[in-house]
Amino acid sequence: MCCDVSQCTGKGRGVEALRTVETEVRELLRQSGLDPAREPAAVRSLVRAALTDYDERSLHGGMPLLDDLDSSAKALWDRVVGLGPLQRYLDDPRVEEIWINEPNKVFIARDGVAELTTTLLTEDEVRDLVERMLKTSGRRVDLSSPFVDAVLADGSRLHVVIPDITREHWCINIRKFIVKADSLDDLVALGTLTAQAAAFLDAAVHAGLNILVAGGTQAGKTTLLNCLSAAIPPRERIVTCEEVFELRIPHRDVASMQCRQPSLEGTGEVPLRRLVKEALRMRPSRIIVGEVRQAEALDLLIALNSGLPGMCTIHANSAREAVTKMCTLPLLAGANVGARFVVPTVATSIDIVVHAALERDGSRRVREIAAVPGRIEGDVVEMAELFVHRGGHLVRADGFPPHLDRFERIGVDVTSLLAQERS
Repeated sequence: MCCDVSQCTGKGRGVEALRTVETEVRELLRQSGLDPAREPAAVRSLVRAALTDYDERSLHGGMPLLDDLDSSAKALWDRVVGLGPLQRYLDDPRVEEIWINEPNKVFIARDGVAELTTTLLTEDEVRDLVERMLKTSGRRVDLSSPFVDAVLADGSRLHVVIPDITREHWCINIRKFIVKADSLDDLVALGTLTAQAAAFLDAAVHAGLNILVAGGTQAGKTTLLNCLSAAIPPRERIVTCEEVFELRIPHRDVASMQCRQPSLEGTGEVPLRRLVKEALRMRPSRIIVGEVRQAEALDLLIALNSGLPGMCTIHANSAREAVTKMCTLPLLAGANVGARFVVPTVATSIDIVVHAALERDGSRRVREIAAVPGRIEGDVVEMAELFVHRGGHLVRADGFPPHLDRFERIGVDVTSLLAQERS
């Protein structure tokens, strides 16, 4: 039984009363045919009427009492329409992620800091929550497909793993889509990067340089990629490729694609590699890949090497490691792909690497911005530091970006831009 309802209705008999009304409301919804998603006002009226009716009946004795009608209505709405005991975390703007290791261990990340909640669930409640979250996604999770990625109606990303992949319990992650920044200026206001670094990245995007965003889990890579995408000139056509939809690009000409799981018969799967290939047939001015993890890195490199500007994210602990990983992932595409082809292709395809990190206090910071001049020595791609993290601050280093002629074409003097100190 979930203990969170007790914050609104009290423990013990108040919870029992709420469960009784919940059963009645679900039956009324079934009989009336009301759709909570399309007819929320009518459903709220039905919930309020059912609570009022129960409250009047309970006053005559023999039935558990409701403690408060307003809070009971909120809790009942969450149970019937929302995600029950998890809904208050989804409604809390400070909560960034929710994860369940087992029914009695529900965690949240609040302002970037993990904490164990007091929420207690049952195995059946966990399964019911997953079923409700997947209902509108068209995706499934079962023994034949024990992993699932999906996007909830509010944009939150859901990931579920079930036994026997997990030891005993269902493991659930809900990563909320929280818009804390829509532009590079917003990131400056949040302290994620400096005004000078933001001005440089804005110019790099306008100039059509290829940008790789690196960092660990929860480092803010997707947010940073969104903010970089907002700097793309408004007349350009953008095609995005993602495992599940996460990017929110505020442009008029955006075509977004996501991967698809195989059917029960094992057919119909659409992997990220296929999306990258198809994107090239859609007249893109820019291509954006949500994240490269496997062989799709090869297809992206080939696209970037052909002169199509683009951006993507990658899991890595530094700018150098991000470039090294980009030299390794394409090798997964097949035995006929070798380092002698991949390494020089990376050197000429990636122009800028931005490395972000999640700090101990829960804040996100850009810790490094590096340039890839396009040269290799042996099997090592040369890099130049543009901005580095020193003394707790992102400061200008000595390097310069490649393709200075592209900056000149958009009227930007990179030397003056990188020489100017901004507060």
